Amino acid sequence: MFSDIPFWLSLVFIVGGLLALVWSSDVFIEGSASVARSLGISPLIIGMVIIGFGTSAPELCVSVMSGLSHHSGISLGNAYGSCIFNIAVILGAAALIFPMRTRPASSLLAGLILTAFTILSFVLLSDGMCSRMDAGLLLVLFAITMPFYCWYDNKTNANNDSLEKNLVPERIRLDKRYIKITRLRFYISIFKLVIGLVVLIGSSHILVVGAVDLAKFLGVSDLLIGLTIVSIGTSLPELASAVQSARKGEHDFVMGNIIGSNIFNMLAVVGLAVFITPTADYSKNILTRDLPILAFLSISILLFGLNWRKIRENGIISRANGVVWILIYVAYLILMFFEEVH
Repeated sequence: MFSDIPFWLSLVFIVGGLLALVWSSDVFIEGSASVARSLGISPLIIGMVIIGFGTSAPELCVSVMSGLSHHSGISLGNAYGSCIFNIAVILGAAALIFPMRTRPASSLLAGLILTAFTILSFVLLSDGMCSRMDAGLLLVLFAITMPFYCWYDNKTNANNDSLEKNLVPERIRLDKRYIKITRLRFYISIFKLVIGLVVLIGSSHILVVGAVDLAKFLGVSDLLIGLTIVSIGTSLPELASAVQSARKGEHDFVMGNIIGSNIFNMLAVVGLAVFITPTADYSKNILTRDLPILAFLSISILLFGLNWRKIRENGIISRANGVVWILIYVAYLILMFFEEVH
C-alpha cells in the first residue's frame, strides 16, 4: 500500500479521491437516512454502526498494514490523529454549517466513554510497550461497549411515529401498489447505501496512497505522517458524511458518526493493529501531547453538548463552539510540527 508511485500519479490519486469522496458521501447519507426511516431505527445508531464503522474502515486497513510493515508510528498516529480530527474538525465544521441539536444521552455518554477510553489508552501505553494482552483488552471492551451504547440509546430515544407514516392514509398504506412502491424505494436506498459506502472507502484508500507517497517524498517521520496526512486522509469520509448530514439537518447522524468512529479507532483499530504486531517503537509525544489533547476534546463534547440550564432537554453545539474546536486543531498542528519536524 505504501510502495513508491510516480509523483504525477500521486496527484491524480489525491484529486480523484477527493472528487469521489464528495459524490459518494452524498449518496451514502441519502441511502442511510432513508433506510433508518424505513426501519424505524434511531438515526444515531445508524450513524454509529453504518457510518461510524463503515467510514472507519480506511483507518483499520491503514493501521493493520502499517503494523504488518512495522510502521507503528503510522498505526497509532493514524488512530489517535483521526480521533482528534473527528472531534475538532468534523464536529467543528458541522457546527459551523448549522448549529447542532444534541440529545442529553448522546452528549453525556459520548463525553464520558470517549474520555475513559482515552485515559485507558494512556495507561496501556505509559509502560512503553503495547502488548497482545493490551490489544485483547481493547477488543473485548469494543465488543461490550457497542451493544451497551446501542441499548442505552434505544432506551432513551422516544418512539415517535414518523411524519411520513402519519401523512399516509390507512387505506393507501394497505394498497398493494403502494407496498410495491415503498419496497422498491427501500431497495433503492439499500443500493445507494452500499454503492456510496464502497466508493467512499475506495476513494479514501486512493487518496491516502497518493498522500502518503508525497509525505514520504518529503522525508518526514512516521508519526507525523500518521497524525496528519494519513489520519486526515482516512477521516475525509467522516468529514464528507458529516458535512452532508449537517446540511440536511441530520444531527444525530453527525454525532453518531463521530462517537462510533472514535470508539472504533481507539479500541478496534489500535487493538487489531497491536494484536497483529505488538509494538514498543512509538514516540512518547503520544503520551505527552496527543492523548491529553484527545482527552480534552472528548470532555468538550460533554461541556458543549449538554444543556446545563435544563440537563434533561436537548442542547445545542453552537457555531462559537465549532470555532473553538477548529482553533484548537490549528494550535495542535502548529505544536506538532514544532515538535516533530527537526
